[in-house]
Amino acid sequence: MSSRLLEQLIDAFRVLPGVGQKSAQRMAYHVLERERSGGQRLSDALAEAIEKIGHCVRCRDFSETEVCATCASGSRDAHLLCAVESPADRLAIEQATGYRGLYFILQGRLSPLDGIGPRELGLDILAKRLAEGEVQELIIATNPTVEGEATAHYLAQLARQHQVRPSRLAHGVPLGGELEYVDRGTLSHAFGSRSEVPQ
Repeated sequence: MSSRLLEQLIDAFRVLPGVGQKSAQRMAYHVLERERSGGQRLSDALAEAIEKIGHCVRCRDFSETEVCATCASGSRDAHLLCAVESPADRLAIEQATGYRGLYFILQGRLSPLDGIGPRELGLDILAKRLAEGEVQELIIATNPTVEGEATAHYLAQLARQHQVRPSRLAHGVPLGGELEYVDRGTLSHAFGSRSEVPQ
């Protein structure tokens, strides 16, 4: 029979996404058998992060300060605001594009069945920000899921209420993809959302 502490450690690893019983067990054994110092560093870093990392009051991204470095930066274009579902989405846009505007992190998407409504996404904070009059375009970068599309629709209406132009990330055929291998839903969406070829 396993010890109580070992069972607690295995259960603790299971909070991570995609980690089941077997993976958690392997991690726990690895830390105890070969990586005790690494496990201690992980424990210390995790405890400090949980204690000191909160949310930026402007964009709701993770931050150690009241206002994050991106929102505090004078070099960002305050007329552009990009709404994303998660901090990971913000990081992906930041690393893949030359976008120099600001962000608003929803920390989720509308899902009434899961009890996630406008308040849980901080849309009252977003409405106040749009009402300030500085934002001219709200770039909606939610995922192309049913909930993501519903969230995008809600955000577009909110933007229009504050005389802010809403725009949506393009979805469709991936760069380098071949039409015969693209799924029907993606191809249909791409075809319906086609745009004029620039000169």
